[in-house]
Amino acid sequence: MSRVFLDISLSLDGFAAGPDISREHPLGRNGEALHAWLFGRNGQQPDDADRQAAQEMFCETGAFIIGRTTYDVGVPEWGDDGAFGMPCFVMTHRLRAPHVMGPTTFTFAGEGPQAVLAKARAEAGRKAVCIMGGATTARQFIEAGLLDELRIHIAPVLLGQGTRLFDTLRDVAPLQAMPAISSPLAIHLRFNRQA
Repeated sequence: MSRVFLDISLSLDGFAAGPDISREHPLGRNGEALHAWLFGRNGQQPDDADRQAAQEMFCETGAFIIGRTTYDVGVPEWGDDGAFGMPCFVMTHRLRAPHVMGPTTFTFAGEGPQAVLAKARAEAGRKAVCIMGGATTARQFIEAGLLDELRIHIAPVLLGQGTRLFDTLRDVAPLQAMPAISSPLAIHLRFNRQA
């Protein structure tokens, strides 16, 4: 069965997005700093550690799962190819027909995490399923015990407010820390779920 991992960026104070998420501010106000390790910012470009973290995510993944807000604010930014280049499942209560953008097909799924994960696994084949954006969707997979690994990219920024990842979690499994890699733009952490 394919592995399932969460890949998410957080501020040093634990926010997955700044306040006031919108199409103008897809990661909330000042939230673009969370993804500087992917895209660069203020003249700083990703280095080898950042590129390694991004490459591992995309090379290992056969399907993505995202939340509806991530889709709604992300699509205008992702270009004609949809950015992911593989099947992407949008977990939502607001269903619509699949949206094809080049090699990326966004399929809208209204079921809970287990059912959406089963669909993503069927598409991923032997590759992993990556849960990505936003915090509400990520929390559902963490609380359901469906993750094999957490990959957290800590950006050296304090947002002070926004959407937190961990505030409301209950009864989560213990984790084992793996070696971290770092750059001036992020510390890339990995945690495996303990058996």
